[in-house]
Amino acid sequence: MLSYILWNANPEIFSIGSFSLRWYGLFFALGFLISQQVLYYIYRKEGKPEKDIDTLTIYMVLATIIGARLGHIFFYQPELLWENPLGVFLPFEFTPEFRFTGLQGLASHGAAIGILFALWLYSRKKKPGQNYLQVLDRIVIVVALTGCLIRLGNFFNSEIIGIPTNSSLGVVFVGRVEEALKRNDMGENPVESITIVKNQDLPKGMHGRVPISIYLFFKKGTDQEKARIFCTTNTKYYLTKLYEFVDEPPRTELQYELYQEKAGTLVAKVNTFGIARHPAQLYESISSLLLFAFLFWVWSREKEKIATGKIFGLFMVILWSLRFGYEFLKENQVSFEDKLPLNMGQILSIPMVLVGIGVLIWSGRNSTKT
Repeated sequence: MLSYILWNANPEIFSIGSFSLRWYGLFFALGFLISQQVLYYIYRKEGKPEKDIDTLTIYMVLATIIGARLGHIFFYQPELLWENPLGVFLPFEFTPEFRFTGLQGLASHGAAIGILFALWLYSRKKKPGQNYLQVLDRIVIVVALTGCLIRLGNFFNSEIIGIPTNSSLGVVFVGRVEEALKRNDMGENPVESITIVKNQDLPKGMHGRVPISIYLFFKKGTDQEKARIFCTTNTKYYLTKLYEFVDEPPRTELQYELYQEKAGTLVAKVNTFGIARHPAQLYESISSLLLFAFLFWVWSREKEKIATGKIFGLFMVILWSLRFGYEFLKENQVSFEDKLPLNMGQILSIPMVLVGIGVLIWSGRNSTKT
């Protein structure tokens, strides 16, 4: 029995014309909505004005989106500032045609910096029991929960993928393959539907190479010559182009067979190798959920006596230490990282951990109730 998982989720929930609602956007929004309710509960228990949560939510949403987007630009793609300055904050593409895309490229380190700055601005209002560290102590509890849902959205998007693995945890992100073959930017698409399954007849290879079969069900009226051309030209092109998800050598002939079902439907069975990867998005999502549960437990157990800054310090040390470790299981996001001893995610996580350690030391020495 071949032990790997085929992940074939459609990143879009539905689309109307050029607009599409994606799972990532839904999880992103749910993160803030659920977090807001948790903050209502916390403020209610502490006797603080619940109306302040509405203001805090606005600060958090704006800080997360702006900070995450600018963080991605500055840390990973600074060339966008002069190549496509309007595209930095526009959730649309105008070429080759108008299309709603959302903001493509968000960095969690940028979001963290944006949140730290926004909450500093908020704390300047000097509300009772809401100085800078006191607010951070509450906010990071729900930031962990939001991070859990955002990483789940990344999993549905088949992005921020892990390195290849031969373990039973390996996931082949075949959704991108099906999406490309269905879209077929090379011309008219004769394919009616696509099914991708494990190929039980071939053994697994090294470095995460696992056998898969892609069944292309052609539209009625498609002749064998047209189907053959689609397989040898279009299908071969996309399988070699999607090298992050499929290991299809560009200089070899595509392994496929054409046959006709009893109902008359022409079918092509394409045999190739997928790449099973660590589901790094799920590792981070589950860790963030556990971190949320831990921080909420710390708050609920010690809220009357916990030292100011302790929860924030714990969050910074645990979250960014985990992020540093998980980066070893993830592919680099941009090519320049291949030349670095540590990737950008790890480099940016180090000062975050140091800030957390510093706050914990300060908190332990001052022991001011939060």
